[in-house]
Amino acid sequence: MAEGKLLLEIVTPYGLVTSEEVDEVTAAGSEGEFGVLPGHVPYVTTLKIGMLICKKGNETKFFFVNWGYAEVGAEKVLILADSAERSDGIDVERAKEAMKRAEERLKKAEDIDFHRAETSLERAATRIQISQMRIPK
Repeated sequence: MAEGKLLLEIVTPYGLVTSEEVDEVTAAGSEGEFGVLPGHVPYVTTLKIGMLICKKGNETKFFFVNWGYAEVGAEKVLILADSAERSDGIDVERAKEAMKRAEERLKKAEDIDFHRAETSLERAATRIQISQMRIPK
């Protein structure tokens, strides 16, 4: 690995989402957003539904992460997530439909698992937001 770089690996039960050298990683931890640069002190934290951003030179990539864990080391960030997607791989129409279904369930507010519906809504809204993330060239 090149000096001054981090190896970012995002893994889900379905396989490897990415494995690449980057300059910086920012993610949504359960206790708040955190950033990692090369040489960071090692730690492990839980992740919530949110965005993961990695930067390499002038390039920025965005990922949707659905819960999980981050293992941070001086030269590596390992993300173990329930699911994860690149911003350009998000099916926006599917996310909009999921958002609509979740909103309809929440409106009924009877005989539903409120937490499940609320989480579905959060996942859909986050996917839509991340799918729109583009860095101007």
